[in-house]
Amino acid sequence: MLLALFFILIAGVIYFQSPLSKVKEITVSGNESYTYEHIVEKSGLSYESNVWKISKGEVEEKLEKIQEIKQATVNVKFPNKVAIELEEYSRLAYISKGKNFYPVLENGNILGEKKIDEIPVNAPILIGFKEGKVLDEMIASLEELPEVVINSISEIHSQPVKTDKYLVKLYMNDGFEVNATLRTFSEKMAHYPSIVSQLDPSKKGVIDLEVGSYFKAYEAEEAEEVEIEKESEQ
Repeated sequence: MLLALFFILIAGVIYFQSPLSKVKEITVSGNESYTYEHIVEKSGLSYESNVWKISKGEVEEKLEKIQEIKQATVNVKFPNKVAIELEEYSRLAYISKGKNFYPVLENGNILGEKKIDEIPVNAPILIGFKEGKVLDEMIASLEELPEVVINSISEIHSQPVKTDKYLVKLYMNDGFEVNATLRTFSEKMAHYPSIVSQLDPSKKGVIDLEVGSYFKAYEAEEAEEVEIEKESEQ
């Protein structure tokens, strides 16, 4: 019995010191913003790592310190494979600064080191906003909107006046303009699909959501504004 136990211990020592106990394969999935090499480097893992000494919690904590990583899950698949699964924060919008655009994440963080010089097409562009309460309110309001509404917005311009520093003008992908105040922005813009469904798509114009909900076609400068009924609450 003791002899058998001795040989088991010897075999264990040999195994832990052999290449068989070291990581042979590392896979990464869900990494849209970072390269495989960057993720592996930040994880602290290497092909010299011992699979038995890997702390999944520590590796996940390291990866979740990366600004765009929402959640990291590490699985050790014996005998010597490590699988890293990532969930990234979505890009809620892009803020325009000079000729560059910076991503704004769904958690409100602005990626100052990830500027792009081409006009983004996959999220609204924020123009004329400075860091502070107005920008914070803009981001918070976007976070409350359904994805279908966010995807329908091309640009949002900050247009403050003395009486309301929260005024904004939106240029929509469907050709309409929207005037709104951030004080009621998320509440009213949530009804945008219902509002435009009541309009003639061939007659573009301005939808005013500052007070009530009104529409004025471009070619009807002298026509009376027509109030638009919002979608009733369920």
